[in-house]
Amino acid sequence: MLEINPGLIFWTIVTFLAMLFILSKVAWKPLLHALTSREEQIRTALLEAEEAQAEAKKLLEENKRQLAQAEAHAQQAMREGREMGEQLKAEIVEKAHASARSMIDQAKEEIRREKDAALQELRGEVADLAVTAAGKIIDANLDVNKHRQLVDNVIKDIRPS
Repeated sequence: MLEINPGLIFWTIVTFLAMLFILSKVAWKPLLHALTSREEQIRTALLEAEEAQAEAKKLLEENKRQLAQAEAHAQQAMREGREMGEQLKAEIVEKAHASARSMIDQAKEEIRREKDAALQELRGEVADLAVTAAGKIIDANLDVNKHRQLVDNVIKDIRPS
């Protein structure tokens, strides 16, 4: 069954050591060199990835800061817009009130002028009626212009202030 053959063991060990020596000279160094190179590439890639991640964090923080700043600026612009709108509204309302007051003052002045004209016309008619009545009362043929002047003077003396 199983027999131990010392010659076979010897030549197997010699072959193994020869192959080990040949592989160490021919294949082992290039394999180690390739593995070392690959390890260095991975290490460099990891460092670059960490640097990129740190840069990305930095950029993210900068973007957040700029976004907050832009939002604050937008809020300020909206606040200023509202204030300007309120100010413009107040100016428009004030102009409308001033225009209304001006129109009211003009209407009052027009009413006063019309009233003065109506009173002047009424005084003239009253003077004419008074002259006519006085002429009929005294039944004399007096000068109408003198009577009119006399009545006008009396009306001016009783003119309301």
